[in-house]
Amino acid sequence: MSRPSSAAESLTDEIRIDHESAIHVAASAARRCAQRCGLPGAMPDQAAVLASELASNQVKHATDGTVYVQPALQGDGVEITAVDRGPGIRDLDRSMADGYTTTGSLGAGLGAVRRIATEFTIRTQPGSGTLVSARLSAPGGQPKARYGVGSVCLPAHGEKHCGDACTVADTGDALTGLVVDGLGHGAAAAEAARSALRAFRTAPDRPLAEILTSLHRSLRHTRGAATGVVRVHPDHAEYCGTGNIRATVLSNGEVAHRMAGQPGIVGWNVPTPRPRTVPLARGAAIVLHSDGIESRWSHSPPTFLLRLPPPLLAAALAHGYRRVRDDATVLTVQAA
Repeated sequence: MSRPSSAAESLTDEIRIDHESAIHVAASAARRCAQRCGLPGAMPDQAAVLASELASNQVKHATDGTVYVQPALQGDGVEITAVDRGPGIRDLDRSMADGYTTTGSLGAGLGAVRRIATEFTIRTQPGSGTLVSARLSAPGGQPKARYGVGSVCLPAHGEKHCGDACTVADTGDALTGLVVDGLGHGAAAAEAARSALRAFRTAPDRPLAEILTSLHRSLRHTRGAATGVVRVHPDHAEYCGTGNIRATVLSNGEVAHRMAGQPGIVGWNVPTPRPRTVPLARGAAIVLHSDGIESRWSHSPPTFLLRLPPPLLAAALAHGYRRVRDDATVLTVQAA
């Protein structure tokens, strides 16, 4: 049975941690997001604690820090991700202990985040920075997913609407994902993106060429969009796209495949869809992104970046390679 994400149209809140006041902003964003996701009881306050602790660590220890807050793309709950270009953590095990501090504070930080979060992931590289993902889900939620997923979806600076969108759906033994980039910016681009999401949700388990044809029909009365659809199996992935959505396969610490969509505009002029199939080694990940993320990231990326798990990889690409004058979306998928 196909199950599209319930968080399909949710954008990512981006909070730049450049002053102590940003700690409160991050906490408030996490609380609001948890409330929108329907987390019960004290869980919205717990989400605020997670964001506050991660932001506070960046204020104390890091530079160029950002906290991303959004509904989890799979299942229910809120996902909070922190990325910085600080000095990194030299003794990670020690830093994870409650009460440890290098600044004279209470030192609850990372230990508290790990204890409160339903899922917790951290990677650090001395001299380069630290990435942390904390997910908070309601008790008795869905079982652990077979595929790891990460995403970031950001409007261009100064825009209230985002013309980009992404979603995923469990489709049998595979996970199928969509990234869409409505032409231009603003409300009209956002409507094109929403139309694509609605069409995708009707039957995300169809062959990829049929999905793309359905998207084309649904966008005929909009300004059009670029779209990329990926279906990830344990041992291979299929990709079919039109326009500027790029797909990159990462395997064994290197870029294994790069794929671009066929020329055209979904809703206006689309060539006959031609899905491409590529093998996936164990642990391989696939990245889809709109042109709001600079494609140069895949030309000579550091090994540290290539080995990040999906939530951290999506945040790292948005943090390091985003074009702020354009809507930007990253979707990452990895077989568990």
